[in-house]
Formats: sequence, C-alpha cells, structure tokens
Amino acid sequence: MDTRRLILATLLSAAVLIGFDYFVPQAPKAPVTPQTTQSVSAPPSGAVQPSPVPSAQAGAETPDGPDTRLAIDAPAVQGSISLRGARLDDLVLKKYRETVKPDSPDVRVLSQSAGTTPDYIDFGWRAAADTSVHLPDSHTLWKADAAKLDSTHPVTLSWDNGQGQTFEIAMAVDKDFMFTVTQRVHNASGQAVALYPYYRVNRGYTPEETGGMLVHEGPISVIDGRLNEGSYKALRNDGVPPDNVSWSHQGTGGWAGITDKYWLMAVLPDQSTQGVGTYTYLPAQHMYQVGFTASAPVQVAAGQTGSSEAHVFAGAKEVRLLDRYEHDLHVPMFWKAVDFGWLAFLTRPVFFVLDWLYTMIGNFGLALLTFTVIVKLLFLPLTIKQMRMTWKTSRLKPKVDQIRARYKDDPMAMQQRIMGLYREEGVNLFGGFLPLLIQAPVFWCLYKDLYVTIEMRHAPFFGWIKDLSAPDPTNVFNLFGLIPFDPAQMLSFLSLGAWPILYGASMFMMQKISASSTTMDPAQQKVMTFIPLVFTFFMAHQPVGLVIYYCWSNLLTALQQFIILGRFKAADKNAAGTTTVVSKR
Repeated sequence: MDTRRLILATLLSAAVLIGFDYFVPQAPKAPVTPQTTQSVSAPPSGAVQPSPVPSAQAGAETPDGPDTRLAIDAPAVQGSISLRGARLDDLVLKKYRETVKPDSPDVRVLSQSAGTTPDYIDFGWRAAADTSVHLPDSHTLWKADAAKLDSTHPVTLSWDNGQGQTFEIAMAVDKDFMFTVTQRVHNASGQAVALYPYYRVNRGYTPEETGGMLVHEGPISVIDGRLNEGSYKALRNDGVPPDNVSWSHQGTGGWAGITDKYWLMAVLPDQSTQGVGTYTYLPAQHMYQVGFTASAPVQVAAGQTGSSEAHVFAGAKEVRLLDRYEHDLHVPMFWKAVDFGWLAFLTRPVFFVLDWLYTMIGNFGLALLTFTVIVKLLFLPLTIKQMRMTWKTSRLKPKVDQIRARYKDDPMAMQQRIMGLYREEGVNLFGGFLPLLIQAPVFWCLYKDLYVTIEMRHAPFFGWIKDLSAPDPTNVFNLFGLIPFDPAQMLSFLSLGAWPILYGASMFMMQKISASSTTMDPAQQKVMTFIPLVFTFFMAHQPVGLVIYYCWSNLLTALQQFIILGRFKAADKNAAGTTTVVSKR
C-alpha cells in the first residue's frame, strides 16, 4: 500500500472508530403529539375518554407506611416486590456482577423509589373521568397469597376497595428475566365499571450514559413495527402540559421501556390489543416514565370479572434470549433493544458468527482472533488485487515524475499523459480503494458488535485481561503496577496499557513494510510516525477486546503485505532477468 493510501486508510479507520453512527442517519424520531388526548381512539358508547397518561403524578409518589415485601427468588433474578403500591422495585441479576472482582455485588436493574436512583415498574388501572371507583395507587397495601415468588410458583396479590370491587394482580416469572402480570377486577358492586389498564417503567434520575454516540441509552419503543429512540433531554424539554407527555403513539401491541448499554426495563402489553405508548417527564419528582395505557377500557359488568395481561422484562440484553422472547411472545422487533445500528442487516449476522465461534472455542478472545483470520482469508483476493495495483503504481513513479517535469507548464497535457501511461500499464487508480470500501462495513460491524453486546462484558482472555469490555488495566507510567499509584487519576491521558502499546507497535511495523515498497519524502515520514503514536493513546481508552482485535488484524495485514510484496519483487526480478537474457541473445 503506498503512503498516501495508508494515511487515507488510517484516517478513514479513525473516522469509523470515533462515530460512524453519528454521520449516518438514524431511525427517525417520532414527532411530539401536541394534544396527546386526541391520539387515543374513541371508547365504546357510554364510556368517557380518559387521559392516556394514568394518574402519573400520583403514581410517582413515594409510598408511605410500613415497607411490606414479597420475596422473589428465580434462577436468574432475586429481589422483592413492594406490597405497598404493588411495585416491582427490587431486582438484581444473579449471573452478572458490577465488576470482575470476586466480592463484587450483583448488577441491580430495579431499585426502590425511596433510594437515590429509583428504577421500578408499576401497573394499575385508570378510570374514566365520570367514574368514582376507588382505584389502587402507590399507597395501597396489597395482600399476597404466598411468601415468595419463584419460577414454579406464581403469586396473586389482592385488594378490596370497599365499594364492591376486588382487584388482583397475578405475577409469574420465568427462568430468565421475563415476568407475566395479569390484572383482574372482580365487580360485585351491582353496576358496570369501565377501566383502562396501564403498565409503566419509571426512572427517578438521569443516569450517566456510557455508550456515547455508539449506543442508544434512554427511552425506547416499538409500536406498529416502528422503532422510536428518545433521549432524556427530549423528555425534559418537550413535555406538553398538563401531563408532561413529550411523545405518544397509538398502535397495536409492541413494547416500550428504558434501555441502558447492557440492561433493559420494558413492558410488553397484550400484542392483540390497542394501546397508547407515551414518554413522560415529571419535573417535581425528576421522574422519567415510559409505558402503555389501553386505548379502549375493560368493561366489567356487575357480577363479572375483567382482566388485562402484559409481560415485564427486567434484565440483561442477551441477543439470543431477546430473539427467543420475540418468537415465543410474538413481540415485534424485540431484538432492537440491542443497538446494532443502521447496518443491523450486517451487524447481526457478524455477531452470530462470532457468538458461534465462542461456543465452539470457549474463549471470546480466541473466537475474536479466529474470526479475524476468517475475514482476512475471505478478503485475500481483494487484498492481493489492491496491493498489485499499488505495486504497479509505485513502479511507474519514475515515469510519472518524468512526465510531470516535461509538462509542468501544461497541466492538462500532463494529466492526459499520466492517465495514458496508467492505461497502457493496466493500472486502475480506483482499484486500490475498492477493497478498502468493501471491507470497511465488515470491520465496522465487528467493532459495533464488540462494543454494544453484553456477551463480551466481563469475558476474560489470558494473563492480566479479565474483562475484554474494559480498557487494559495496566499502565506503562507506573511500570505496569510496580509503582503503587495510578497516573490516570491525575491526568486521563496518562493511561497507556500493554496492549495499546503492542497495537501501536503493530501499526508502526505495518507502515515500515508498506514503506519498503514506496518512496517517502521526509514530511510524509513524520506524518506516518506521528499517526501510530496518536492511535496508541486513543486506543488506550477503548475496550481491550477491540485493541486486541486491531493489534491482531495489523499483524495479519503486515504478514500478508510481507508475503505478497515479496512475491511481487521476485516476479519483477525474474522478469528483469528474462529480459536481460533475451537482449544478450
């Protein structure tokens, strides 16, 4: 590869690495609905249309009275349900820890509203405007028919409102992260009631968004097959009084929730019924709310029982698990909870290949190295073609310089002569760039997969690498731990581990091999020497799995260049020898 193309390829890689999604159009944001109450379909005759937001202000209150709880102990989750308000507000994931340390606590995805970082899921009923039914709220104390909820024993919560209606919530949990919630109303009042069920995710703080431009974090929904990704800022700024709804959409089925880089809280209503999905922000409580309210009420005649069923997900965004829920529960596009990006049609297949290699090899790092070898072999014909064009171009440089000197006063003639020379020698100037353009999406998809999927989180490699999703923990500035202090705590750029240094060395070696086939002026040499240094410090802050991948890719590229350039040189030498023999004869 000649120097100019190497510089271009390096800068192109930097642009891709820093933020491809930033420059590519994302899924369109749904417009804010100015009058959200108008987005709800008309209720049956005789019923009064409610607001699509079910008593949001009251629902955000902190429950008062004793904190009575129902324990949750399932194969993948553990926690409790607050019987005061029937809130799912205490849940940790048994399979995931905050750090790789043995004493690290389990990852918490739901926490109580009385804490500093409340995350909880609530559900209930909203009555029509002319209905005086006493409904359960955040202060209601429910009774449970069991002491614990596990994957084999559902639990039913009940509450009597004293007006002839008894409310029940039947809850079940599977072996992973999905809860089934069935709300029932037994009506013994002697007159019919019409109630609108709702399900809602609540977050009472603004979290630190760790994914940057590469990963969406915040409100997310899919309704009628349309993905909508909101932001915390939009919810704060775009709320429409009196309910402070910043976005709403009516449709059939779907799902909605709040997503983090690796975790998701979401509600999945009955996929056959219509509902209104909303994003809301309550300034007084600093509360973000995402959820659904039914478009049409559940009509409960006297002496009858009405019900509504939904599912609640609170857990890790495991790709294959989301796919299974999508299939089993007929939930549209649930896999989009993982931000595969605009190139998802390529990113997802790349992930599945990488995940399959991991299941075969048993080490995610080795699976990554194996995948890189496979990709290099698949693109080997294109690489050879690219390098052949580069080699031919470099061999023609003396002739090109002669043309430039001869026609320096006639630029048009100069260009015509140079292009004519290239045509005679079979050189296609764009042929060297085509392989790069074809390979770039594949390597971008790999980078995206490694960054956004939870499968690499806390995955060990070898030696000191215990977590491929975190930066290299070593630091050259404290002699890799021999000096007992962390220079990065003083200045962030003073963080330079062993693997980023190896990456910079591999990049420098690749440049040297490329430079051996071309001539380079002093200015270009300085630029080429500076680029590996910049990238070394940049990669020091990236997940070490990415650094290992790029280091390994550079080594394979350097090996390819060394072998292919050696063959080109040998071919030129043989051709020159044959010409000499023929001329002597």
